[in-house]
Amino acid sequence: MSFQSRQPQNPLEYVKAEWERDIPSMVRSALAENRAQLAFQRIVPAHNTGVTAFFEGLIRIKDGHGHMIPARHFMTDIEETALGRDIDCASLRLGIEMLRQNPTTQIAINMSARSLADGKWRNILIHGLQNYKVGRRLILEISESSAMSLHENVVRFIEECRPYGVCFSLDDFGAGEIAFRRLKDFHFDMVKIDKCFIRDVHNSADNQSFVKALVSVAHQFDMVAVAEGVESKNEAQFLQSVGVDCLQGYLFGVPRLKL
Repeated sequence: MSFQSRQPQNPLEYVKAEWERDIPSMVRSALAENRAQLAFQRIVPAHNTGVTAFFEGLIRIKDGHGHMIPARHFMTDIEETALGRDIDCASLRLGIEMLRQNPTTQIAINMSARSLADGKWRNILIHGLQNYKVGRRLILEISESSAMSLHENVVRFIEECRPYGVCFSLDDFGAGEIAFRRLKDFHFDMVKIDKCFIRDVHNSADNQSFVKALVSVAHQFDMVAVAEGVESKNEAQFLQSVGVDCLQGYLFGVPRLKL
């Protein structure tokens, strides 16, 4: 049942019902009024989970009532529009600023391949690379479906960024549309195995087979294998046993607004 077809049962649900009627306007307003923030989630080495390998910066926006809205509630509606490029600009700008303030930290920032043609996004990146020297601590994360949609552009862009030391991560590995015959063309530094294969993996023979295969492919191409969506010790133990390099998920910490 949609939010529009029934009366919300609590104040927060009412607020959600209100902004879901016009998500683009809500996002546009938040960006215009600088109400975008990054929430940072730890990624840990699989065999030393007490330390942090790097962070992922996840975009959030505040609605007009001050409620923090995760990207999953608005990106689907705007990612193919100009607002999607504006969100990428905000994410990159916030990520570079955090890297500037924290010179020993490495942060992954999500982007769409469509932003490669956006002059504003490119200028933010170039400014950060040339003026703040953040290249070796910046990870740009692209989903499988996005990378495949503009395959040649992404390959060319990765090569352009190599002299600055920027790392590249392929998100949603295994769940998108990547062609393994083209995987070697990209030269990604890491892959993030989609959480659909991770949930309850210790009890699923099918998911165990998928994860083993994806880890093997990653290592064959000298890529770090990261498992996302790890929520239980049993999941973590299985992933450690099959050679996953890094783990990410609520088991190791929820996204936080401060590092």
